[in-house]
Amino acid sequence: MVLERSELAENALQCLHDEAYDAPYNWQNLNHETLIFTGGRDGESLDGAWNFCVDLLDTGLRQKWFEMAQMDPEERIEPYDYDPYMGEQVVVPSNWQMLKEKWYFFEGSAWYSRSFNAASLGADERKFLRIGAAQYDCKIFLNGEFLGNHYGGSTPFCVELTEKLREGENWLMLCVNNTRTLDRVPMRNTDWFNYGGVYREVELYTTPKTFIRDLFVSLVPDGTYSRIAVEAVLDGPDAKGAQIEIQLPDLGINTVIASSQDGLAKAEIEASPELWSPSTPRLYDVIARLGEDEVRDRVGFRQIEQVGAGLLLNGKPLFLRGISVHEDDKVKGKVTSKEDLERRFAHAKDLNCNFLRLAHYPHHEMAAKMADELGFLLWEEIPVYWAIDFENPATFKDAQNQLIELIKRDRNRASVIIWSVGNENPDTDARLDFMRRLSETAKQVDPTRLTSAACLINHAKKKIEDRLSNYIDVIGINEYYGWYEENFEDLVEIGVNSSPDKPVVISETGADADISASGPKKGLFSEAYQTEVYEKQIATLRELDYVKGISPWILYDFRVERRQNVFQRGGNKKGLIDADKATKKEAFHKLAAFYAEKRLEGEQ
Repeated sequence: MVLERSELAENALQCLHDEAYDAPYNWQNLNHETLIFTGGRDGESLDGAWNFCVDLLDTGLRQKWFEMAQMDPEERIEPYDYDPYMGEQVVVPSNWQMLKEKWYFFEGSAWYSRSFNAASLGADERKFLRIGAAQYDCKIFLNGEFLGNHYGGSTPFCVELTEKLREGENWLMLCVNNTRTLDRVPMRNTDWFNYGGVYREVELYTTPKTFIRDLFVSLVPDGTYSRIAVEAVLDGPDAKGAQIEIQLPDLGINTVIASSQDGLAKAEIEASPELWSPSTPRLYDVIARLGEDEVRDRVGFRQIEQVGAGLLLNGKPLFLRGISVHEDDKVKGKVTSKEDLERRFAHAKDLNCNFLRLAHYPHHEMAAKMADELGFLLWEEIPVYWAIDFENPATFKDAQNQLIELIKRDRNRASVIIWSVGNENPDTDARLDFMRRLSETAKQVDPTRLTSAACLINHAKKKIEDRLSNYIDVIGINEYYGWYEENFEDLVEIGVNSSPDKPVVISETGADADISASGPKKGLFSEAYQTEVYEKQIATLRELDYVKGISPWILYDFRVERRQNVFQRGGNKKGLIDADKATKKEAFHKLAAFYAEKRLEGEQ
């Protein structure tokens, strides 16, 4: 049909010329408050084949494709631009860049649609849709009705479908937009590839009318290692004053907690768990029941502290032997699998790491769960990266929501010890206020972990004087002596001039190495040069007592649009392993040997 003239679009002028077409579909109502805890719940997967169409001009929102009636093409009496009920298909999860060459640099909206069957819900049942991540703005329509949208490319979000479901066939449509804009987090200029699409799992969950919306279990961080804090958020008509049962079978705990008038149930329980650490990654089953509702998790108990310029894990000195990682794959793009994570952690183990920096956005939730099991410490962060509109309240709202969603998703993970609120931002008053409030948010939502950010160095004064360092627990420094900066002695002088009273982690350092057949044999971008930089870095860092951890840049070579010289060719080649995720560069072995030495020094 000619949708510009149809009743769906209301009139041709609005459809063709109104540039405020997005406003009715930008509620941003799907956020940390609508998340549901899914641990131990049985989900119905909606992964697999979805109908798909790229939509460069946002014609779908202008013409209201989501309201189109389903009918056989032969029965239509007027032409139409798109049919959401049939056509080209893609697999979810995926990034559209990796599916067809013509979509490689596409930035804009794309439509996903599929049907699913639903049985009639019982009087005491609710139904929720959960999307693990979609880059970046995801608008959700069910049976032609707009339910809401979510901002943020790497955190999960949920929407309740209960009152909108039909018995039998239902049609779900997602409009996903990955356009870089001035008010988003991150903004336009980044140093990783801007993938698009629904690239993590999509599932349906059924709960009772009153259910456990959130569960947070942790060791009380008071140094006694003798109490476990439990906090549960209940939702539904019977949430006030409800009784929730908490079990930790291996600790002999079986207790009942009553919720307050706002549905919040809190308690501290006496217990003496075996403490979680990289050498002893002990986890305990946790079960929470509310009537017919039950959720489960596996939780480790440990205490991470900043004491002066030192880091303590369970009261013992800690040195972070780390590596930075991106979510990026030559074939799958940003899609992460269990096999890919197993390979990542195996390589980290080969490096003698106890720590990974998951840069520069929330990684797949499997990463933290596997780190819990394997005994790796994690730094997790949100993409407040480079230039952000720090004066825009909408931008702060976006960043704060992404941070809270990440924390709520992963705060039961013992492996996560640091929430990072940003990377390499200019030290302005607006930025200081923006990131100070993010750090405060992290402490409010989760007081059991440390905060950090990759701060700036004043290279003229050779001093750490980023004002944000006064509001975080761990000072991250990205330094590239031997690559972007020349004199390694400056790094020593920075420590002397700064005398930091907080632990410093070298959150990035490194050099590019193109090890392909066309790569250079000496000088910049050669493997020999990268090795030399690592040798000098290691020699220098051995002497810096104020440095309590290192996470060089980066484990694997990765894809990025902005790097286009003859050796990079659209990739960052600072990886210690080639983009094939198999071929180790010489510097890998240099770093592994250094970390082996650090491990023998006795720090965890």
